[in-house]
Amino acid sequence: MTRPAEYPEEDWLALSGLQHFAFCKRQWALIHIEQLWSENYLTTAGHLEHSRVHDYESSESRGDLLIMRDLRVFSRSLGITGACDVVEFHRAANGIKLHGRDGLWDPYPVEYKHGKPKTNDADRLQLCAEAMCLEEMLACTIQEGALFYQRIKRRERIPLNDELRNTVKKDLLQMHDLFTRAHTPQVRPTKACSACSLRNWCLPELTKTRSAQKYIDLQINGMNS
Repeated sequence: MTRPAEYPEEDWLALSGLQHFAFCKRQWALIHIEQLWSENYLTTAGHLEHSRVHDYESSESRGDLLIMRDLRVFSRSLGITGACDVVEFHRAANGIKLHGRDGLWDPYPVEYKHGKPKTNDADRLQLCAEAMCLEEMLACTIQEGALFYQRIKRRERIPLNDELRNTVKKDLLQMHDLFTRAHTPQVRPTKACSACSLRNWCLPELTKTRSAQKYIDLQINGMNS
């Protein structure tokens, strides 16, 4: 698979899908290709917490710190678009110019998450992708961001290294390929399935060539015939 120099806007994927894809490729496909979704207590808690963060009108300035909430970002080279929970802009001698603001500023993305730090890179990949979008939009370099976890009430500082960046590119390339082919991959069940809001829709016993949505439609139509 080769990546185009730029993706047309109609082919952009949801940036937040990177987290789903890292957690489970099948979950990502069920949500973003087959348009299936189901709430559980974890997703509901996450939405409530994010509603406090995603309020662009509450962005504020505190001296040498500018806090922007729900900042919309995109990347033509990666083919993604989404919103950052919070981007802090710190006044810095070697920063960038911002429209309507005096001085120079360094961007610092902060993503808010429910629960506690994870052992996998799902959250870190989403944060890294947000930073890569900001870098493309603002013509800057971002070395670090942070994840704030509600359960422990503190930030985890994340170095945005080459390993994370390369994984973001590799995963997005595969996501674009699956999305273009409308293909839902088959994944072996794991312990993580018990916490998945889509566990009743996933139907892991399906063959690799049949989607969950087609299976569900078949069952409904069969019962109604």
